[in-house]
Amino acid sequence: MSVLLTTGTLALTSCSKDEDSPVAETVVPPKDDNTGKTDGGDSDKEESNPGGETEPGGETEPGGETEPGVDPGEGESSRKAYITEEVRYLKYPLLKNLNFVYPSKGPLGEDVMLSGTITMRSNMLPHDKACGIILYNHYTVCRADECPSKGKLDMQNILYLTAPYRNFITVSADYYGFGQTEDKMQAYCIASVNARASIDALIAARQLLAAEGYTWDDELLNVGYSQGGQTAIGVLKLATEEYPDLRFRRTFAGGGPYDLEETYRQYLADGVVKLPSAVVSILMAYNEYFGLGIANEQLFKGTTLDHLQDWWLSKQYSSTSIDLKMGSRDITQFIAPPLLDLDSHVSSSMMEALARESLCKGWTPRKDEDIFLLHHNADDISPSENTQLLYDFLKAQGVERVEMQKADFITLGISEHISGAVAFLTMAGIWIRDKYPLY
Repeated sequence: MSVLLTTGTLALTSCSKDEDSPVAETVVPPKDDNTGKTDGGDSDKEESNPGGETEPGGETEPGGETEPGVDPGEGESSRKAYITEEVRYLKYPLLKNLNFVYPSKGPLGEDVMLSGTITMRSNMLPHDKACGIILYNHYTVCRADECPSKGKLDMQNILYLTAPYRNFITVSADYYGFGQTEDKMQAYCIASVNARASIDALIAARQLLAAEGYTWDDELLNVGYSQGGQTAIGVLKLATEEYPDLRFRRTFAGGGPYDLEETYRQYLADGVVKLPSAVVSILMAYNEYFGLGIANEQLFKGTTLDHLQDWWLSKQYSSTSIDLKMGSRDITQFIAPPLLDLDSHVSSSMMEALARESLCKGWTPRKDEDIFLLHHNADDISPSENTQLLYDFLKAQGVERVEMQKADFITLGISEHISGAVAFLTMAGIWIRDKYPLY
């Protein structure tokens, strides 16, 4: 079984300059493999706090045992997938990880090498047949060390805790702009780009696992929340169009921005956004990778315009920190007038680009898909209208098994968006627990 689990958010975001974070502790020093590579050392990274809320799973600093792999070097071999290291984190004692690099495509269709991680039980051996592979697509991150291959595994850990004693493997792509490509602007909320990164990670990870002697039941689930929910549906779309043999037992998608054009219109109508740093990240990515050529002065204003490089592109700050530095959630305080005027050429160009990535139109899903959708009615970051639009589209396309849960989930003193994530992961974990046997 391969379980494709995609979890990401407009809200579960972090890119912070860490002033007080401890460095990853190593349980066992890296093996001497004559590569000359070592891990460890001090870091000054800020503690992650996605979306300004306490994320399920606690703090994010990893610490771990590392076994470096071998980089094949330059030339043709460098386009092949390879495992770079085995990592164990003190924060996640039940898990071990195989970090890997694999070939894919970048936002402009160029050949790139991306990175990700394979996660499994810490005591799992190749002869322990897995009940499946979970391809987990992460939620919004901004800080360089928050991607899966750098130890950001809170959601994966929650799944193992929610479905205990189930012998499954997760595969998590870092996405373009993190890990192997952290020196590039991230392709934030560009579903087609992140979906390809995820599918290519799944394909590469299965090949690498097989080469290591691991086996698993051939079944695939597709799960994601927020930006990851968007990616999960993007994966369905890409699989339908280009990978006819890639089939999913079930797709779980929650809290996603499935129609960014309508989402942006809602932001303008409301006037106030809960996570302004994410809005800036979206507009920057679409301007860059859709070749809109809009000057930053026509997109942003004030301190936001002055600090695009050091707050966003440096990948040193969390969204929480950036939001505080921005000083206002009033969209008129950080978005330039041309982009506030929906009749302007600037707005028309941006809206057209956002519309091109809508998952609520323009593709034909397989009618036998099994899809579960969840959204908090009062989601304060990704409006719940996104899920209603997606549900209506899927039903109109003849997809028979589409279940939608829209409710006012208990907030537990945290934001509605993250409350939705708690409900979503709980339901996904219970489903996995009920469907698959104890190991």
